[in-house]
Amino acid sequence: MDSFVFCGFNLDAWITIVTVLSMFSVLLFTKLRADIVFLGAIAVLYVTGVLDAKEATSGFSALSVIVVGVLFIVVAGLTYTGVLQWIVKHLLGQPESYSKAVVRLMVPVAALSSFLSNTTVVTLFVGIVKIWSKKLDIAPSKLLIPLSYASGMGGVCTLIGTPPNLIISGLYADTTGQQMNILATAVPGMFCLFVGILSVIAMRRLLPDRKVPESAFESTSEYTVEMQVPSDNPYIGQTLGEAGLFTVKGGSLLEVYHFDEVPSPVTEEEYIIGGDHLVYAGEIGEILELQHTHGLVSADHHVFSLSEIDRNRHLRTAYVTFGSPLIGTTIGESHFERNYNMTLVAVARRGERISEPPRQVVLQAGDTLLLDCPPRVSVDTGQLESMLHFFENDQLPNISFKTLLSSCIMLAMVVLSALGVMPLLQCAILAAGAMIAFKCCTPQQAMKSINGEILAVFAGSVVLGLAIQKTGIAERMAFGILDVCGSNPIVVMAAICLVGTFITEFISNTAAGAMFFPIMYHAAEQLGYEPYPFLIALMISVSSSFATPIGSPTHMLVYGPGGYRFSDFIRIGLPMNFIILAANILIVNIVFPLKPLL
Repeated sequence: MDSFVFCGFNLDAWITIVTVLSMFSVLLFTKLRADIVFLGAIAVLYVTGVLDAKEATSGFSALSVIVVGVLFIVVAGLTYTGVLQWIVKHLLGQPESYSKAVVRLMVPVAALSSFLSNTTVVTLFVGIVKIWSKKLDIAPSKLLIPLSYASGMGGVCTLIGTPPNLIISGLYADTTGQQMNILATAVPGMFCLFVGILSVIAMRRLLPDRKVPESAFESTSEYTVEMQVPSDNPYIGQTLGEAGLFTVKGGSLLEVYHFDEVPSPVTEEEYIIGGDHLVYAGEIGEILELQHTHGLVSADHHVFSLSEIDRNRHLRTAYVTFGSPLIGTTIGESHFERNYNMTLVAVARRGERISEPPRQVVLQAGDTLLLDCPPRVSVDTGQLESMLHFFENDQLPNISFKTLLSSCIMLAMVVLSALGVMPLLQCAILAAGAMIAFKCCTPQQAMKSINGEILAVFAGSVVLGLAIQKTGIAERMAFGILDVCGSNPIVVMAAICLVGTFITEFISNTAAGAMFFPIMYHAAEQLGYEPYPFLIALMISVSSSFATPIGSPTHMLVYGPGGYRFSDFIRIGLPMNFIILAANILIVNIVFPLKPLL
């Protein structure tokens, strides 16, 4: 293979180039899982002899990958003790202007994302922001893009905040034998965050004003509600008009069921019989008052007495998940309500109420349900989660002493690592053990929190970077960049960061970090400078994807709820890319002055 050389690359290098390009194409144009794609790329590099067995499996024993796996358990402890809920509850408030709302939102999101999974934080905040924006009379589309941007910019502020930081710092430790401080990117990251917040406020006119498809559901209005007349109801024998049930505040009566027969049309003269089902449309909150004013009950099954009603029950909203066994069925024909002690109150689809009785609606993926629920769900929540995704999930433990305890464990991990008392992996292992020992999360919850798909992608990224470095691609590309940009280190740093920023708009930022690490490292060495500042700039640049919704998983989380179009991200994201790039290069060269190699 060494005898074959084309355009300066040998056969191993060309196999690697083709494999990498093929992998990125598959990730971009297909829906194959990322872990399968990365593992397939590793298999190709191993089978073709580019990497030996030890090199092909080195990613699974890499320090950065193990750290990520252990950190999943630490995050589980924070999640199950309600830390995120406490922060949301106490930090958002009621700002007086859009500018203050952006600051109130982006700062805590960035702070959380510095230590927790960006997707976890954004998933929590999407529902909150949509409700919050309604209170502030601001379109959610004006706040959801800033939400996603904040999670990305906050993640770069620590080594554990975003995958590329862990990958790049891990590769740096493997190459030099020196560990980066957990807060190495804190000052540059916070400066870029500050610039980013000001930029969002200044460019707020570039943010779209979109109508959210699910807006009708969030206000719990314009839905059908099915109520039942219990057998001891005092209005039995009266007409609908006499009982005041024909015209009600906030709604109108659509249908009445007598022994499964529907009278048509519904009139005020219709007599009320025990067991009747009344179907109303209108304001949910007002119609449900009929439970108290007229003794009606939810229509999940025949209720004979008001004493059977649990006054502690409350309404919760949920979406039918993709792949849910409820798809294609009706609640009326299933045992869902009895099995989970929940009652379907209303159904909406794409923000519009369904005119049919709720329990007769054939459910589709994405349908939003309003459910009357008990204070606690006493069944297997794992099975329930496969059917529905609940917002404002009250199944998480209430805020208690463990909320403070888990926060202290996480802070102790960060401080011990930042001060160099012990390496990050040891700190993470101790923190994960403490979370389980003090019952911040159960062993089952801890194991369930470890995301195998993400770990496989991390491991694949490490192997990919090794192949790029081993075959000489990194060195060759570094020389090519130097030929174009000259010997000015700041120009070279900016050029590689610019390419990295735009590459990560289309591929995983983890993959971009692994691919550009050897290029940036070799470029710095060829210029005769310490690679450390160059790599700090690279960490920020490969996590600065603002211009496409596919550039970050968090962008995709807000894309649908915000009612966005692809062009919405381009309009504000392209200027943001250049602004953050300039801020990145400026602050890195101030905080970490370039030093010649000894």
